[in-house]
Amino acid sequence: MSACKRLLYFVRQRSLWTHVRRNVTTWSPVGAAFNAKPHRRLNLIEKNVGLFGVPELSCPAGFQAATETALKNTERLVGKACSCSPGVETVESFDQLSDGLCKVADLADFVKVAHPDPAFREAAEKTCIEIGTVVEKLNTNVKLCKSLKILLDNPDIVAKLDPNTRKVAELFMFDFEISGIHLDDKLRKEAVALHVKLLDLNNEFLVGAHLPNRIARSAIPEHLHLHFADEGSFIQVGGLHADSPDDLVREIAYRIYLYPNADLVDCLEELLKCRYKLAKLVGYDSYGHRALKGTMAKTPAKDFKMMRNMKKKLNPRNSVSDFFCSQHILYIMEIFLYNIEPSLYSPYLSLGACMEGLNNLFSQLYGVSLMSEHPSAGEVWSEDVRKLAVVHETEGLLGYIYCDFYHRQHKPQQDCHFTIRGGRWCQETGQYQLPVVVLMLSLPHPTKSAPTLLTPGMMENLFHEMGHAMHSMLGRTRYQHVTGELLNFFSLVIQDPKRTRCATDFAEVPSILMEYFATDYRVLSQFARHYETGQPLPESMVARLCESKKVCGAADIQLQIFYAVLDQIYHSKPQSRSTTEILKEMQQKFYGLPYTPNTAWQLRFSHLIGYGAKYYSYLMSRAVASMVWKQCFVQDPLNRDMGERYRQEMLAHGGAKEPMLMVEGMLQRRPTMEDFVDALVSELNPNFETFIMDSES
Repeated sequence: MSACKRLLYFVRQRSLWTHVRRNVTTWSPVGAAFNAKPHRRLNLIEKNVGLFGVPELSCPAGFQAATETALKNTERLVGKACSCSPGVETVESFDQLSDGLCKVADLADFVKVAHPDPAFREAAEKTCIEIGTVVEKLNTNVKLCKSLKILLDNPDIVAKLDPNTRKVAELFMFDFEISGIHLDDKLRKEAVALHVKLLDLNNEFLVGAHLPNRIARSAIPEHLHLHFADEGSFIQVGGLHADSPDDLVREIAYRIYLYPNADLVDCLEELLKCRYKLAKLVGYDSYGHRALKGTMAKTPAKDFKMMRNMKKKLNPRNSVSDFFCSQHILYIMEIFLYNIEPSLYSPYLSLGACMEGLNNLFSQLYGVSLMSEHPSAGEVWSEDVRKLAVVHETEGLLGYIYCDFYHRQHKPQQDCHFTIRGGRWCQETGQYQLPVVVLMLSLPHPTKSAPTLLTPGMMENLFHEMGHAMHSMLGRTRYQHVTGELLNFFSLVIQDPKRTRCATDFAEVPSILMEYFATDYRVLSQFARHYETGQPLPESMVARLCESKKVCGAADIQLQIFYAVLDQIYHSKPQSRSTTEILKEMQQKFYGLPYTPNTAWQLRFSHLIGYGAKYYSYLMSRAVASMVWKQCFVQDPLNRDMGERYRQEMLAHGGAKEPMLMVEGMLQRRPTMEDFVDALVSELNPNFETFIMDSES
C-alpha cells in the first residue's frame, strides 16, 4: 500500500490515534468510551427502563411478573401449536413458544450469576427454576409432540416446507426424542424428574466451580497477601494466577484453588450418575452417545479416533514435555527465550485501542461498525457496563452488545458470552427481532494515570469472545431456534445450560478464528499503539509473541486432548472409581505431567456442564478455524470479499444448516478427519529464524 493510499485509508477509518501536543493521544468515540473512567449517574428524573430495556425488570419483583406473562403466552402458544393445521404455522408456533420462554429464561440465567444485587440474583434464580420446571413438562407433552409428528410423517406436507423450516421441525422433534417422549407415562415422569434434578445439580456445580477457596492468612507469607483477596483472618484464592511473575504465588494459587471440596465432589459424581441414567432411560448407550448425536463427530467413537490420531502425531514432537511444560517452566521460557513479559506489551494494548481495532476489523471485513450508546437509567446492572450498537453500512442496526468487562466482587471470573435475546423473523410484527448479547470479562479498572491495559492473553480473550458476539449479530435466521450462537439455558427443550443453537463442535469456530486475527501483525498494526506516546507495537514483538505459543504447543494440544478424553470417560458407562482417580489415570496416560496430590482440577472444569461429553469441540473447532484462516485469510486478513464469503457461508445460517456443509462451503472442499488432525499439528512448526534472531539480539 502506498503512503498516499495508507493516509487516505486511515482518514476513512477514523484512526484511533491522532497525535497532538506532547504526543498525547486522542481517542475516537469507541476508543474513548472504553478508555474513560465511568461516571456515576445522578439523574433522578430519568425513568427506570428496566434491565435490558424490559420495563418489568426495574426491580427484583419484576421477574415474577415477567415469568407470569411468559407462562400465559406459553399456554396460548401450546394450544395454537396443537390445533393449527400441520405446516409452516406449526413450526412458527413452536419457535414463538421457544422464543417467549428464552427471552425470560436466558435473561434470568445471566442475571442470577452477574447482577451485583443479591435480591436480583435470587429473583432471577427463582425464575430459572420456575420456567425450567415448565419446560421439562413441555419436553414430554405428548399432544404437543404429536402435532409435530403429524407434520413430519406427511411427505406431501414436508415437501412443501422450505429447507430452514424443515430443519427446525426436525430439530424440535430430535429434542423431543432425546427427552424421552416415546416412553410410557411412568418412565416419562421419571425422565422429567431426572431433568429437574439435573437442573439443580448443574446449578450447584457451576456455582461451586467458580467459588474461591480460602486459607488462613498465617499459612501464606505476609508479603504475598496483596496478591489475593482479603477475608478477615483468611485469604481468598479465586483463580490460578497463571500470569503472575512470582512462582510462589502461582504455586500457592494452584494448590489452594484446586484443593478438593468434598461436597462438590459428591455433586459432580451424582450429576454424572444422573446423566447416565437419563441417557439409558431414553435409549442411548451412554450420555456421550446422547450428547454427540447431531454434531460433526456424531459418536464418541469418532471423537476418540480423532483424539488418538492427534496424540499419535503429537508424540514425536513432545518428547520434552515432562520437563518443559510445567506452568513454572513454561512461564520462564516465554520470558527469557522470547522476552514476552506481559507488562512489555500492555502499554500498547489499552482497552480502547483494542476495541477500536475490533471496530476497524469488522468494518473492513463485513462493513459493520461498533457504536457506543449511552444506556438508559436501569438498563444496565453496573455503571461500568458499556452498550454497543452493531450497525451495518447498508442493513442498518443488527443488534446490541453489552460489555461487562471489569472486575467486581461476586462476579464470575470466567470470560464468557451470554445470549440475552436471539434473533428471528417475527411473523407477527413483520420485523426482525434484533439479537442482544453480553460479553463478560474480568479486566482491571482504569486508573487516574492510565486506561485499562491488557496483557496479550487478555487481548486474545477479548477477540475470542467478540467472535461469539459477532456470530450472533451477523446471523439472520428465520427461526430463533437456530439463531446461531451460544444459548445459556433453554431452546424449547433443554439438554443442558449453555446449550448451543448450532452444533457444539462448530460453535467455537467464529471465536477461535478471531484469535488468528488477534496475533496477525497486519491487524495489530492498525491499533496496537502505546497509550502515552502513540508509538506502534514493534513487529518483532508480535513475531516473538506468535513464536512463544509454539514453545510448548504440542503439550498444550495434548493437554486439551487429555481434557477431552477425561470428559468422554466421565460421560461413558459408570466407573467404579472416583472422578479424581479417573483424572489421575487419564492425566498419566494422555498428558505426561504427574498429578499433583490433594488437587481436584475437575471441580473447576465448569465446561462439564455446558459441554458435557463434547469438550472435544474446542479441538474440532480449532482445526476448522485453522483451515479457514490458512486457506481464506492468511494472505490478506482484511479482505472484504473473503469476509463476506465467511459471513454468508458460515455465520449467517446459525444452526439451520449442517455444520460440515458450512465448512465445505467456505473451504470449497469437504475435509476429512485426517485434515482436522493435520490442521492442528501443522501449526506447531516453530520459526527457527525468528528464534535465532531474537536469541542473538
